[in-house]
Amino acid sequence: MPSCLGLYIENNLIKYAKVSKEREAIKVEAFGIKFYDKLNEAIKQIISETYSFKIPISVNLSQEMYNYFYMFSLINKKDMQKAVETEFSSYCTDQGINENSLESRYVLVNSFEDKEKIKVIHVSANKMEINKRLQQLEGNRLTTISPLSISISNLVDFKPKENILIVNIENKTTITKIIDGKLYDVVNLDQGSSDILAQINERENSFSKAYEICKNSTIYTMEGKELQEEENLYLEQIMPTLYNIATQVKEITDESLNKIDKIYLTGTACVISNIDLYFQEYLRTTKCEILKPYFINELVAKVNIKDYIEVNSAIALALQGLGEGIKGMNFKKQTLSDKLPDFFGGSSEKSNKNGKKSKSGKFNIRNDLGEQLDRTERGLITFAIGILIIILTYGGFSITLEHMYDAKDEEIQQYISDTQREISKVQADIDGLKESQASYEKLSRNLEEMAEKVNAINQTKNAIPTLLSQIMVRVPEAVQITAIENYSDNKIRINAQSTQYEQLGYFKSAIKTNEILYNVVSQQMYKEGDVVKTVIEGELP
Repeated sequence: MPSCLGLYIENNLIKYAKVSKEREAIKVEAFGIKFYDKLNEAIKQIISETYSFKIPISVNLSQEMYNYFYMFSLINKKDMQKAVETEFSSYCTDQGINENSLESRYVLVNSFEDKEKIKVIHVSANKMEINKRLQQLEGNRLTTISPLSISISNLVDFKPKENILIVNIENKTTITKIIDGKLYDVVNLDQGSSDILAQINERENSFSKAYEICKNSTIYTMEGKELQEEENLYLEQIMPTLYNIATQVKEITDESLNKIDKIYLTGTACVISNIDLYFQEYLRTTKCEILKPYFINELVAKVNIKDYIEVNSAIALALQGLGEGIKGMNFKKQTLSDKLPDFFGGSSEKSNKNGKKSKSGKFNIRNDLGEQLDRTERGLITFAIGILIIILTYGGFSITLEHMYDAKDEEIQQYISDTQREISKVQADIDGLKESQASYEKLSRNLEEMAEKVNAINQTKNAIPTLLSQIMVRVPEAVQITAIENYSDNKIRINAQSTQYEQLGYFKSAIKTNEILYNVVSQQMYKEGDVVKTVIEGELP
């Protein structure tokens, strides 16, 4: 029965899940969350605890970048690849990005905006980040490195013609759009659970404790019971981030050309109680719920379903390593050792004698006595065939390369002479540029001095009236401003009060998000009677 260990790695936190699959039956054998100071030691401990020394490991890609191109649907497969490479190369040139430093993959989907075109979902990642993943798992059987925002769809059993959003609130938030049961778009948000955990960690000095605080926090919606202060001391750190995410999810839902039928929530932030009800209030008619792996039956599960949900990301990555989901999104280059075991690993079904195919399509090799070979024998056969393939491949390449070398050597000599001529032309241009450099630098300094004077005038002009008008527009109805003080050159202090904690949090978030003030900070909220008070400080733009 094939198994895979899924590892979702982010700052200070690893989620892991060992998943096995037999035919259509999927089982989560081990899972958990581990906070770490030294990543390599934490990975070794997880592999030891789950007994995953020899099984494949699937891990998340980091800092990937998404781009979208549109191609005519009549382009054949070979030309399509060249067209995509050309589009991406142009994009890198326009953005000043070194294309050679990136590894990329792409998937094609039908475009709903233009029926005659194909939409290209292009994913790229820095090769240094990929190498860092390889070093972190060095010595283990790492077979899959894939983007989590695409792998997360492995947890959903799509219905025909269903349109959904998967909002994964991990370190940073990703919104995966599925249209007609197929991946169509991925949106990255700057906010995520790292913002919440970091703020709580500043007070508790422990990421694990910050995580437990989130698990024990409850969001009370407008229709729920009143806020209980002793149970929700950290809502000031939680609510602004969730508010920003919910607002952007609603904006994406409203602007979608295809009606969104359902929104799934997953990720670290989903340990907060009632987060689905909170998002539902913003999304109104669109159904919103916590993402549960489709193959886990709550009625027969021996473990609380909420415990599985905590490690959704790791389960999704493990399923990707088992061959589920979208193919061609593996950023780990496959080596011979990655591929050979697939031929000789056998199947859970019995095979016919003399190595005939089983129903699963794989071969079970048997010895002369009709008994299936053990693991050592299969390993020796695999090793021998691998050596043979390497020898044959090496011999063929050696002959081919010898002929190619002579031809390329002549080409290189010609390129060298051409390059030397071009270098002499470039040197002449450099000499001309140096003559103009002095005058250009003088003009540039004069322009900078004038710009600084103009900026200084513009910054101070009408600053206070503008601030008051912006605050008047964005202050919530439930928040009262008791005082506004300009206590320094450009520093402002706002005294505010309300009967509701979260309204003060929304007000602070509005000031920060809309850049009414810079470097916004607030003092600890305190309660006088039924009124909650706070002081918000910041600098004029």
